[in-house]
Amino acid sequence: MVTAETAVVLPVLVVVLLAAAWVLSCIAAQLRCVDAARVGARAAARGDAPAAVEAATARVAPADAEIALTRDGDEVTVLVRAVVRPFGAALARLPGMPVAGRATAVTEGSLP
Repeated sequence: MVTAETAVVLPVLVVVLLAAAWVLSCIAAQLRCVDAARVGARAAARGDAPAAVEAATARVAPADAEIALTRDGDEVTVLVRAVVRPFGAALARLPGMPVAGRATAVTEGSLP
């Protein structure tokens, strides 16, 4: 038997659970961006070609992530940006949460 209290609380509980799932997917995408940036920075520091760096970064990054590689003297920086949509492509009209990760490494040839 469903009481009035249960009928009121059940939709609220579903909304809270969906929001928690979306927050967890944002956190997971943020961590993937950071990991991808680290992978890319390591590859660039080893002296890999820019195409190989982007390919290694893209393997770890979230889908449709933007990858930017910059060199400044003996340092390389990789920036990975992505937008996390609530519940994937099913609700693509909803605004997304931007996430990013950045990693900087010193090139191996410049180490003492």
